[in-house]
Amino acid sequence: MSIIYIDGNSLTLEDLVKVARENYKVELTKEAIARVNKSRALVDEFVDGGEVIYGITTGFGLFSDVVISKDQTKELQKNLIVSDACGVGNPYPEEVVRAVMLLRANALSKGYSGIRLSVLNTLIEMLNKGVHPIIPEKGSVGASGDLCPLAHMVLVMLGEGEAIYQGKRLSGKDAMDKAKIDKVELISKEGLALINGTQVLTAVGALAAYDAKKLTKLADIAAAMTAEALNGIVDAYDEKVQQVRPHNGQIICAQNMLKILNGSKSTSRQGEIRVQDAYTLRCVPQIHGASRDAIDYVVDRVSTEINSATDNPLIFADDRQVISGGNFHGQPMALAFDFLGIAVAELANVSERRIDRLVNPSSSGLPAFLVKNGGLNCGFMIPQYVAAALVSENKVLAHPACVDSIPTSANQEDHVSMGSISARKSREILNNVMNVLAIEIMTSAQAIDFGAVEKLAPATRAAYDKIREEVATLENDRIMYLDINKCFKLVSSHKLVEIVEEEIGELK
Repeated sequence: MSIIYIDGNSLTLEDLVKVARENYKVELTKEAIARVNKSRALVDEFVDGGEVIYGITTGFGLFSDVVISKDQTKELQKNLIVSDACGVGNPYPEEVVRAVMLLRANALSKGYSGIRLSVLNTLIEMLNKGVHPIIPEKGSVGASGDLCPLAHMVLVMLGEGEAIYQGKRLSGKDAMDKAKIDKVELISKEGLALINGTQVLTAVGALAAYDAKKLTKLADIAAAMTAEALNGIVDAYDEKVQQVRPHNGQIICAQNMLKILNGSKSTSRQGEIRVQDAYTLRCVPQIHGASRDAIDYVVDRVSTEINSATDNPLIFADDRQVISGGNFHGQPMALAFDFLGIAVAELANVSERRIDRLVNPSSSGLPAFLVKNGGLNCGFMIPQYVAAALVSENKVLAHPACVDSIPTSANQEDHVSMGSISARKSREILNNVMNVLAIEIMTSAQAIDFGAVEKLAPATRAAYDKIREEVATLENDRIMYLDINKCFKLVSSHKLVEIVEEEIGELK
């Protein structure tokens, strides 16, 4: 059985993907258990002693000055959950929900939240047995944590709300009963500990960042295929050019382009056919490379956030302190995920311009729209329209969400991050980019058919052959969305990258 051990400090993005998508099991380390128990003991001591502490013996937000008696703490914590569970919109996919549950459990395992071990174990048991709460996508402002969506997660722990279990949508009570998981009754601090964090926006953005990083290889392959179809000049990818402007992403992209195109008889050298290519070919390392560097920055931010304590107040058991702070504020990740959306959108911007060069006879020297009997047939005219529509939509979605702030809780929470919107937008942009790249590889394969397939580099020939296994050469007009969908699967599954890497070794 494949297990990921969590301690709040060592979770990786790859671990997150294994749990979210491959259903790895999760267990706490002994060290984490000890920290959780120590933190909870201090909370119990302070409650028994009548200490006035935010969220433990007081109300929330504007009600932070309202003192709650010890015998009302259970009602306070339950009320927090049921009142905050008011999300709207479509439910998150199950892989996102699993990522949310893992990240919240990992944050709690750091031992700064004051939750009982039994409650934390219930959350982990739900994850391991596949009880996935229905969490609506919309309703978080990304500041006092993802209060609203996380409350929907906790409802199921209480036997309320709804969940998916074994493929069926059930009431929270039925899902917990069928999975044989005991429901919980929250006591002091626990409701707040479960929902006051950035785990929803981080889960959505983290999965998008992981996929974006893998997609950069496919973008290089797509550009290389287009370069061969248009007899692109490889001199621009020379190592010497990159070393005098040594951005890491640029260097890596240029190396990938030369590796993919190695052995090609379709590419050209400077001055053989023309002196320079258009920017969409000549500047691939600079454009793709900049997006690579931005994505790497986001992945680094994600790696920090998924191992952080992001609730309030924080329990410092060793120092016997409870401190109210702002670690729940999503701004660090909101900025990062807005940046991610912009970076990924650029991969589609340049891809669409390459598609246009392929179908435009004035720039390609190939038949208009890559079809022999133009006029009778439209060929690849409309796929370029589709790519243009997706790119235009991305330009709207790339507007940063984090520059907006609407005060909440009667102006007590007077600056919020809107980070969940940043994360969701980046995911939507990524999906559009995969479709644009799917159109590019399909279009470049068609353009290659007007040249000499046997002149392709081994890597691009492997990619071409795989595309042709799925999509035949277009001789006469046919229903093309089916072809685009097949190419999308090659892109989103990373299958095309795997095939190329089998031929030439791992790309960076």
